[in-house]
Formats: sequence, structure tokens, C-alpha cells
Amino acid sequence: MLLKHQRLSFFPGDLSMTFFFTLFVIMFFGFALNRLAKLVRIPALVFYLLFGMLLCFVDSKVSSPSFRILDDGLMGISSYIKKIALIIILLKAGLSLDMRDLRKVGRPAILMSFLPATVEMVAVGLLAPLFFNLSYTESFLLGSVLGAVSPAVVIPMMSKLLEEKYGTKEGIPQLIIAGSSIDDIVMIVCYQSFLTLEKGGSISAMTFLNIPISIASGIAVGVLFGFLLSLLLKKVNIGVVWSFILLLSLSCGLTYLEEVVSPYFGFSSLLSIITLALVLHKRNPEQASNVKNAANQVWALAEVFLFVLVGSSIQVDYALRYFLPAFLLLLCSLLCRSIAVSSCLIRTHFDLKERSFVILSYLPKATVQAAIGGGLLDFGNSLLSQGASNAASVIAAGGVAEIIRYLSIAKFECDFESIFIKLNTLNQCRENSLGILRVI
Repeated sequence: MLLKHQRLSFFPGDLSMTFFFTLFVIMFFGFALNRLAKLVRIPALVFYLLFGMLLCFVDSKVSSPSFRILDDGLMGISSYIKKIALIIILLKAGLSLDMRDLRKVGRPAILMSFLPATVEMVAVGLLAPLFFNLSYTESFLLGSVLGAVSPAVVIPMMSKLLEEKYGTKEGIPQLIIAGSSIDDIVMIVCYQSFLTLEKGGSISAMTFLNIPISIASGIAVGVLFGFLLSLLLKKVNIGVVWSFILLLSLSCGLTYLEEVVSPYFGFSSLLSIITLALVLHKRNPEQASNVKNAANQVWALAEVFLFVLVGSSIQVDYALRYFLPAFLLLLCSLLCRSIAVSSCLIRTHFDLKERSFVILSYLPKATVQAAIGGGLLDFGNSLLSQGASNAASVIAAGGVAEIIRYLSIAKFECDFESIFIKLNTLNQCRENSLGILRVI
């Protein structure tokens, strides 16, 4: 009788079990792709993105209505999973940063927090009508989607450089992390403003005043929570694992706080989380180092889910349909962005190779475009023209295509940077040895 009324079948066609089947597919093939990435020396997230796009394509073209590889329940909470993964990235970055290094990159970091994204948004806003049948408001809306750099891609790359001590003396990873942490705030405010205009509403000075308010409030709350947490960890020994769990829970609380206070004033949970970890690293470096090791272990799984789910949100059909105009638009916008990044580095001590590395590292796009681009697509289906909604999907897909290409170049630059530093060290040792021989 029990077997008659309860569904105990573990066959994949049973919709009650597809959630676990999707988890199996993502984690098992994530492991396999990670091993493959190490063999061919290409960033694993490139394979994760492609695998996610493949799963989406198979589900839309091959899978039957009764069974889908990507379970609807899991995809329904995918935005929350991606948010948790992003929180872990921010914690990793904050626990690796040194405030003394941040002070050294003050002016360029401030410029990079808004200038490249703004220039790219304006470029897309002016050029998009030449490639798509869009109004200027819709074009600037697309520009605000495309302008934000992806912290989910940039910060792990820079965190690895921080851990390996490559470029830290020059402040390169610190500069990029600081700039990319604020970059998104500016673009999201612009996105909301142009979306309001498209809906027929109006914007006020308070809308743009929310940008500095978001930054200031985020940093202030992060400092407060970081100070209190460091006091607690100094007085109470709760172990590394529970220290990380407590840090993660506070970060989730800050994310919820942003949702609560956003109707009243600006607040950046992203900046607050990274500041929280930064203060903990400043006041309790030994404990922060142990917590960072725990975060590294959790990130191995979070990275797989983050980029597979980002890849699965890309509409491949639209990317193929509008590939050429979207590709040309992206080339133009990224050229403008590169010029803006180069302008931010004027009157700095970086040489040509280091400037090139910063420019390449500030190009990746993925998570922000997939997140708010999807919302723009939904809005386009209801209020905008079909061409506008299609173009929005193309921009999101094009952003991921750009990250696949440019991330490989940036990875090559990372390897080249480390080789260059080692060669510089060898040359310096050789010169010192020759100097000693001359003295003798």
C-alpha cells in the first residue's frame, strides 16, 4: 500500500528526482571539466560556461517535456545560488587584500570604478541604433547592461595573483579588485534609471545621488560588522569552520539588508561584504588567513555552480541570429572601454606590459549581463519591441562570448606576468653577482 501511494522511483524520468539528477550532472561533469582544464592549461570557468550553454541548448532542442536535464526547481533558485557564489568570491578577495596596498592605488582605483563603464555605456548608447532597430533610450539601457565588469570573473583571477604574490608590489590586483567592486553599482543605478525612462517615468537627482550613498553606507556598515566580528573571534575560539560559517551568515544578512533598505536609500552589500572581510584581515590576519583557506575549499564547488548556471542562462539561438552585428558592437564598445582604462592609468608607475594586463583584465563580462540582461529581456517581451528584447538577449550572450575569448588572453597575461617577474628576479640576482665579482 505504501508503494502504491508514494513515488519512490529513482528513474530520471521521475520529475521528483530531476533536481538530484541535475546536481549530479553539474557536480560530476564539473569535476571532469576541472581536470581537463588543468591538463590543457585553460581556465576551468571557460569549460563551465560552455557546458552550461550546452545543457541549455540540449534542454531546448533535444529533451522531452517530461524530462529536462536542468530541473525547473533548481533553475528557479539559480539566481540565489549565483549570489551565494559571488559572496564567497568577495570574501576571498577581502581576506586577501591589504589596506596599505589599497592606499597606493587611490586615484586610479577611483577613476576605474566609474570611467571605463560609463564610456562603454555611452559608446553602446550612441552606436547600437546603427546595428539594431532601437531607440536611444533602449540603446543606453543596453549600454548599462553591457558596461559592468563581472566581479565573479575578475575577482577570482586577481585573488589568485594576490595569493601567489604576482603584481602585488605594483598594486595591480588591488587596483582591479577595488575598481570592479564599485563599477557594478554605477551601472546598476544607470540601468534602473534608463529602465524607468523606458517605462515612461522620470528620474531625479536623488537617483544618481544614490551612487555615493550606496558606496559610503556599504563601507560604513562593513567596517562596523568587521570590527565587531574581529572582537568576537579574538575573545571566543570557535574554530576555522564556524568562523567561516559566521562570516558567510553575516554576508547573507548584509545582502538581505540591501533588499530591505533599497526603497529608502542606496546601500551596496557587495562593498559591505568585501569591507567586512578587509577589516577582519586588518585586525586579525592569522584568523583571516585560516578562514580564507576554508573559503578556498568552498569556492571549488561554488565556482562550478556559478559558471554552469551563468552559461545555462544564455539564449544560444539569439546569439547565432544576431552574431555579426552584436560582435561588431562589442568590438567598438570594448575598444572605447580599453581607451578609458588606459586613461585611468595616466601618471602611474605602470609600464606598457602592466598597463596592457590591466586593460585585458578589466574586460570580462558574464554574471552581471546574465542577471540584469534577463530582466531586460522579460521587460522587452511585455513593453518593448521584439527586436529590443532579442537584442538584449544578444548582448547578454555576447558578453559571455567575450569573456570566453578575453579570459583566455588574460590568463595568458597572468602566466606571462609571473614569468616576467621570475625573469626580473633572475636578472637582478645575476646583476648583483656581477657587481660582487667586480668588487672582488
